[in-house]
Amino acid sequence: MTGARRRQALTRWTHLLLGGALLMPYYLLANVLVSFFVPTGNVFALPTVTWQIATPLMALVPAAITALSPMTRPLEVTAARALCDIPGAELASGPAESWAARGRAAAWYTLHLGVGGVVSGISLAAPPAALMLLILPLIRSSERLKEAGWVQFFAGSRQLLAPFCGLALFGLVVAVSWAAGALLARCAPVLLGPTAADRLAAAEQHAMRLALRNRLARELHDSVGHALSAVTLQAGAARRVLDSDPAFARQALLAIEETTRDAVGELDTVLGLLREDGTASTAPAPTLCDLDALLARTRAAGGTVTFTTGTALDRIPPVVSREAYRIVQEGLGNALRHAGRVPVQLDIAVRQEDLEVTVENPLGTEPPAVAGSARRTGGGHGLRGIAERARLLRGDSDWGERDGVWRLSVRLPLGGGAR
Repeated sequence: MTGARRRQALTRWTHLLLGGALLMPYYLLANVLVSFFVPTGNVFALPTVTWQIATPLMALVPAAITALSPMTRPLEVTAARALCDIPGAELASGPAESWAARGRAAAWYTLHLGVGGVVSGISLAAPPAALMLLILPLIRSSERLKEAGWVQFFAGSRQLLAPFCGLALFGLVVAVSWAAGALLARCAPVLLGPTAADRLAAAEQHAMRLALRNRLARELHDSVGHALSAVTLQAGAARRVLDSDPAFARQALLAIEETTRDAVGELDTVLGLLREDGTASTAPAPTLCDLDALLARTRAAGGTVTFTTGTALDRIPPVVSREAYRIVQEGLGNALRHAGRVPVQLDIAVRQEDLEVTVENPLGTEPPAVAGSARRTGGGHGLRGIAERARLLRGDSDWGERDGVWRLSVRLPLGGGAR
């Protein structure tokens, strides 16, 4: 047996001994209960089979009942992972919430205690008996010892068989312990593994984490990305006219200051979602009511925006208004980054039960002002984020180029609710 196998057998044997130790309180309780039905009240006066076999079996009943606690599973899983040596097995990680999971955990707990009790009994009783058999041929002066109990079987010529039987008894302890440990290791994934409800809950948590990550990515891209694009354009414009038009340069620097201040506030709001203590910024997320400031920053960056609406923006539901603001922000940012200083037409209207947002701009003939930008050739992260925002509100989005004009159109139901 290799060193790894020896360590595995030793840890599993230790796990079984812990099961036997956990069985003892239930065993004492079973003895007390049995004593009520014994006329003399002395359970030790019962036949050996009744006392040594039936009583431990009765002890497993209260053990199974107490194991229905939700916290039994994480405790047993921790012990199994540490001592059963079951690499690669998928075990549950949290409390057993459903009755199916509790039943499996109770079955494992009962099996652990039952098998552990047997192995503990053998481990305590067999080694002394095996040692006695090993030294039995050396005992010549004590005839009374040889004639006592089961040792009497090895009297006379059978005395030479005693050492071999002692070694076999040691082997029996090792074999039973190894087999019991292998049994528990095989049953652990079945009884301590995640149930269908556990897998569904884990999948829902994973989906929630992905949704949160996507939300953070959208917010950072739309808010900070738009601010950086605007600041880059404003800084470039200020640099070009710094000597010829200082007043415009000062106006551009003021716009940079306001843009970065707003961006820092929005960044603090977004990053507050990541803080474990929940100390997010109390500043409200921008809505369509804040469009004037967004349009002013876009115009200060060199864009020309024409805004038309026949809708009272303050009457739009807050959730729809927040998402629509981010969609407009991304649409204007795309126009700045990919088309340059071209006129942009923004239209927001309520038609029937939907809010429709449309952003149109020519593709432009001169290179964009943002360094490293190129004319758009397809959907990027921003457009994908717009589509995700629309789907979350049960709406839809569409974009594309036609006759040299880029058009972004988004429809958001006013009463659809978020998914």
